[in-house]
Amino acid sequence: MTDSKPSPSHIVDESEQPGAGPSTAINLPSSDEAAPSYSSHFKGPEQFVPQGGEEPPPAFTPYEAEYFVSGAHGAIVSHDSHLNEDGEALYRFLLSHAESFPGVHVRIYGSHKETVSHLVARQDSCGQRHMVREHDTEEVTGMYASCLVSLATNAVLRSDFDFMIDVGQHIASGPIHWSVPDEEPAYRGKMYKEVDIYASNQNADEEEALFTTLRRKATKEEIKMARSHREERMAKGLPPWAAIDESQAGHGADALAIQANVLKSSKTLRQWADEYCASNKLLKEFTYRKVIYGWNLANLEAAISAAVKSTYYTGNFEVHFELTNAKIHIRPDNWLSRTLSNKWLKFLLFLFLIYPFIWLYQRFGRRGGGRWEVCGGAYALKTWQLVDASTRESSTKSSPPPPFSTLDAGILDDRTMQTPSGMAKLVGLREGEWFQQWEGTIRRAVTGRLRSRISLREPDDGRATEPAIVLDGYNGNLLIQGTEPGNSAL
Repeated sequence: MTDSKPSPSHIVDESEQPGAGPSTAINLPSSDEAAPSYSSHFKGPEQFVPQGGEEPPPAFTPYEAEYFVSGAHGAIVSHDSHLNEDGEALYRFLLSHAESFPGVHVRIYGSHKETVSHLVARQDSCGQRHMVREHDTEEVTGMYASCLVSLATNAVLRSDFDFMIDVGQHIASGPIHWSVPDEEPAYRGKMYKEVDIYASNQNADEEEALFTTLRRKATKEEIKMARSHREERMAKGLPPWAAIDESQAGHGADALAIQANVLKSSKTLRQWADEYCASNKLLKEFTYRKVIYGWNLANLEAAISAAVKSTYYTGNFEVHFELTNAKIHIRPDNWLSRTLSNKWLKFLLFLFLIYPFIWLYQRFGRRGGGRWEVCGGAYALKTWQLVDASTRESSTKSSPPPPFSTLDAGILDDRTMQTPSGMAKLVGLREGEWFQQWEGTIRRAVTGRLRSRISLREPDDGRATEPAIVLDGYNGNLLIQGTEPGNSAL
C-alpha cells in the first residue's frame, strides 16, 4: 500500500482574476492587433463519445486529492474531506482517474495432485518395531490396533504451469461513462440494493410531471436476475449498459445501436456525486467501477482451454481473466472509516471481536453506512465507430480508389461497413486475431511448464533471435507465424 499525499488546494477556475494590487495603467491592444489565441493550449486527443453518453466537462485546474492504492488488485481509495463535501470536486476526481486504463490479464494455471507416501515405524503387540509404508490414511486394525497411528499420507498440490498474458495493452478506446438503469438492483445510498420505480402523481398539475421516482428495496429474484445478466454481458463482451435482449447483437449496425443511450439512470454521474456528498453518514462509500467490453470472453476462454488440452496435459487447469486498477473508492475522512480501510487494523478488530459491533452499526445505525455503486467507466477492446464524412471525403480525394474498386459498390472489407448512420470502422484488435497470435505461445508455455509472475506482452512465434539475424542468408521475413497446426481465428 503506497500513500500519495500531495498538499491539498482548492479548485481554481481559469476565469478567476489575481488578487488586488496597486493601481497601474493598463496598455490596451490596438484594434489592428489580433487577439491572442489560447485554443491551442486545450487541444487534447480525440475521444469517441457515443450517442447518449456524457460529454467531458470544460478545461479545469484539478484538485489534487489525497489517495492511496490498496490491495493486490490496485484499487484507489481516498479519504479526502473535500471529496466528501463538494460534488464537483468528486466528479472531477473520478474523471481524472478514469483516464487510466484498467489492467487486464488472462491467467492460465495448471496443477495436479500427488500422493506422498513414506515409511512409518510401528510397534506390534510383541514389542517389535517394523517399518511400514503408508499410502492411505485409514484406521489400523489387527495386531497394530494398540499403537498410535500417525497421518502418513499427504495429498500435495503440485503446480505445473502458472503464467499470465497482458491483454490490457490492446484496449482501443475509453472511458465511456455509464450508469446503472433505474430498474436494475444497485446500491443507491443504503446497505442493501434498491431499485428506482416511477409512480403517478395524482395531485400534480397538468403542466407538471405526472410521475415521481420512488425507491424500494430490491427482491432476491431481482438481484439474482441482475447478477445473471451482468455475468452474461461480461462473457459475451457486451457493454454494461446493453440490455440482455441485445445479447445476439454485436456486429456492425447492431453494435452501433447498442452504444446509444449509455446513461441508463435518470441521474447523471455529477448528480450521484452530489447525492453522496449530501449524506452525513459516517461509513458511507462511493464506488466507481471500470469494466471492459468488446471481446467474447466465453469463446476466448474455450479456445485457450482447447489449446491447453491439445498439448495432452492431463492435470487440472484454469483459465480466467483478472482486472487490476478497476475500482475507485471514496470514503469519509474520520478515524473509524480510515481504520476499516487498513487491512491489518481491520484484522485486529476481528481478532478482538470488535468488528461485529461496528458491522451492526454500519448496517442498522441511523448515521451508519451507505453505499453508492451506480456508475463506472467502460473500455473497449474492439468497437465500431462512425467515420467522419469530411475526413473520409478528404482521404478519398487525396488517394482515389483504383479502377473497378469495390468501394463504390458498397462492398467493404471486414473492418469497415456501411450503416444507416454512415460509414463505420472497426477499432481495436479482434479476439480471434489475438488468439491466432498467441496460440503457439500458449502451447509452448504449457509444454515447457512455464511459471512466471511477470505477464507476457509479446508472443514468441516467429521471433528472429539476434544470433540468427547475423547468419548469411537468413531472412526473418520468411518465418511463418504460428508453426503449430490448427491456428485459426475465432
